[in-house]
Amino acid sequence: MREETPYNPLDKLHLGESVANAILQRPVEPLPPPDVFLGAGVYAIYYTGDFPLYQKIAERNRNNQFAQPIYVGKAIPAGARRGGLRLSVARSRALFNRLADHAQSVEQASNLKREDFYCRYLVVDDIWIPLGESLLIQRFAPVWNTTLDGFGNHDPGGGRYNQQRSPWDVLHPGRGWALKCKDNERTEAEITGSVQAAIDAIP
Repeated sequence: MREETPYNPLDKLHLGESVANAILQRPVEPLPPPDVFLGAGVYAIYYTGDFPLYQKIAERNRNNQFAQPIYVGKAIPAGARRGGLRLSVARSRALFNRLADHAQSVEQASNLKREDFYCRYLVVDDIWIPLGESLLIQRFAPVWNTTLDGFGNHDPGGGRYNQQRSPWDVLHPGRGWALKCKDNERTEAEITGSVQAAIDAIP
């Protein structure tokens, strides 16, 4: 006799799935959104441009489909990284600021255009932000999360430019601070090949 596991709507996985599903019901806006808003949470970024490597992704997002994020991320309010749990994120601009930072990274890249990028975002209570992000990455395997690392990096500052330039900055050069970093040990061709393989594997 087979034993069925009872469905628990309060299981953390199901609660995380509800966050992931909720963001997909949100409207799509330019990157960054035109209006400043308050809150922290999760977001998905979509590409619709003509960069040759990303055409399979772009085709899935054109004509208002927005079916394949190129990047998924989270914005945690101040204090959360130090272990402080806040039950309200209403006064934080963490999510808007994070999207604005990403827009600036795209603008600085020599081979990308900001107007080709769009986003969805969802303001979420602190406790569900990491789980919602993880499930979105698991569901869509966005190539800038899984294969081309570095889009979300910040200027390391000081004397810490001895680290390698990220793969993202190799394929999309232009961020001034990244140009100060050491060359990546992988060639541009090697990085492009791994990204192409990941994109080809998208169902």
